[in-house]
Amino acid sequence: MSSSKRNKQLHIDTEALSTLALVQEGLLAPVTGLMNESEAKEVDRTRQYRGIPFPFSFILAPRGRRNQEVLESVRRGEKLDLLCEGKTVGELTVEDRFSIDPKDRLMHIYGSADPTHPGVRNTMARLGTIAVSGPYRVEYPLIRDTVNRIRRMIRHTGAQKVSAMMLAANPLNRAHERIIRQTLGETDLMVLFLRKPFTNEGLRYDIRHSALNLFIDNFLPRNRAMVVPFENTYIFAGYNELILDALLAKNCGCHELVIGKNHAGLGLYYDRNRLNSIFDSLSDIDIEIRTVDEYVYCDTCKTLVSTHTCPHGQHHHIHYHSESIMTLIEHGILPPPILVRKEISANILAALFPNRIENLQETYYSLMPSSGLLEHQSDEQFYLKLMELYQTSSLT
Repeated sequence: MSSSKRNKQLHIDTEALSTLALVQEGLLAPVTGLMNESEAKEVDRTRQYRGIPFPFSFILAPRGRRNQEVLESVRRGEKLDLLCEGKTVGELTVEDRFSIDPKDRLMHIYGSADPTHPGVRNTMARLGTIAVSGPYRVEYPLIRDTVNRIRRMIRHTGAQKVSAMMLAANPLNRAHERIIRQTLGETDLMVLFLRKPFTNEGLRYDIRHSALNLFIDNFLPRNRAMVVPFENTYIFAGYNELILDALLAKNCGCHELVIGKNHAGLGLYYDRNRLNSIFDSLSDIDIEIRTVDEYVYCDTCKTLVSTHTCPHGQHHHIHYHSESIMTLIEHGILPPPILVRKEISANILAALFPNRIENLQETYYSLMPSSGLLEHQSDEQFYLKLMELYQTSSLT
């Protein structure tokens, strides 16, 4: 998209661009555009928009000296070029501009303005004091492509019931697998929205995406599950997350949102002089919400079990704690297969530590049983065979 030299320029980051594209494509309906001052105040006060739950106002208030100067001087009807990383990515026609209190904005999003909170700190660094509203258009093909892929898959499979699950899969573990399989038993198609954050924490998106697709392609029925990117921008935060998740899933054509009972966003909160549950808001969104139990490995049952049905105490349970599993992976250690499927572990470690073993072929054929034919073996095949040796238990 070429920029017009006649237009003033507003600089936004990729996170803002992605969020604007979400709304442009109708994925957060009933919100379909930027809110003016009166709409923003009403939504912040009532946490509703056109009778549907929406946790806070949808506004654009980018930080920066150049942006401040533009927003202070802009007039109604003026067109602004939207720039991201030096490229023109859209255009906005000004209808309203108004001052905002960044701390008040942070409170509505996160329930806190504490600068030690990671989300608060990141948002504070990109939030200005003047908001602008008006019709806009942006070019961000990823969002439109995601919506089209889901709709094509629904048509292709003729799915009458479509379930959604938002997950980080950081990494994909056995508990994730159990929830996915359990859901597939009661739905026609499962859409797995794989979180794609704008930070560098955890495994890279491409590694998580590859691992999840490996599981789907090799261990699930064909055309019953699909992975799509979910760029969870700053608006998907705190106890507000599930409201926006539900809206996103519904507007993508899903009939059900699956969430774990240990999801942080399910907690109670106190607002407007009464105790509330997130379900008070979700009940007004036209999508079914299904909660699933937390799964653990019980060393007495010798299998994956629900904490709700297992009779044995916590001291018998191995929890699927993502950060702890990631500690093993980050140190190049294969997690036990009761935590992560060996094929997934091999796929992840091969991507994280390419060519880490000198003389891999020699080591492979020195340690592994073979047919006698010398063929090139990949890092991933080495890890798979190594895990099989770990699981050999005839010598006790």
